[in-house]
Amino acid sequence: MYLRFETERLYINPTVTSDSDLIYQMMNSPKFKQFVGNRNIQTIEDATNYIKDRMLPQLREFGYSNYSIIRKSDKLKIGVCGLYNREGIEGIDIGFGILPDFEGNGYAFEAAQRLIRAAFEDFKINTIKAITSKGNFASQKILEKLEMTQIGTMHIPNDNKEVYLYEIGKRDFKEFKTAIDNETF
Repeated sequence: MYLRFETERLYINPTVTSDSDLIYQMMNSPKFKQFVGNRNIQTIEDATNYIKDRMLPQLREFGYSNYSIIRKSDKLKIGVCGLYNREGIEGIDIGFGILPDFEGNGYAFEAAQRLIRAAFEDFKINTIKAITSKGNFASQKILEKLEMTQIGTMHIPNDNKEVYLYEIGKRDFKEFKTAIDNETF
């Protein structure tokens, strides 16, 4: 019913309640808490309720939301990536996170690149935004590798931290995708 995506190494499926363990682990990882914040997910049941209350309603309304990243080689759930209709951000933004044991392998970039393509081609979104903490250099590097442009800073509602705001338009992505498609690996 809802679109699922695939890359060379990953399955990218809408997050559902059977992914509660992944959401629990992700939201309690040190980097998530440091750079995104504490979502007060103390138990698997809290994670299940978070999926039911926050992720599934957006999926039903827009056709996209949070996605679980599953490594093809062993079917392990290794992280999340999503397109969000987030309060305080004008338009749709992309976010991603990889569990600590799987960081540094290009999975966040691979999943985010595929979801940006889906945003433009499947969901007909014209501009994608992203936010990241000023100290989250790994996230900034991925956003820049995705050819997103930092367009300023902003404050998220109910949070006094200033974050960087990035953006990519459909035209910019097409040029980026063409350059990637023409690369010889």
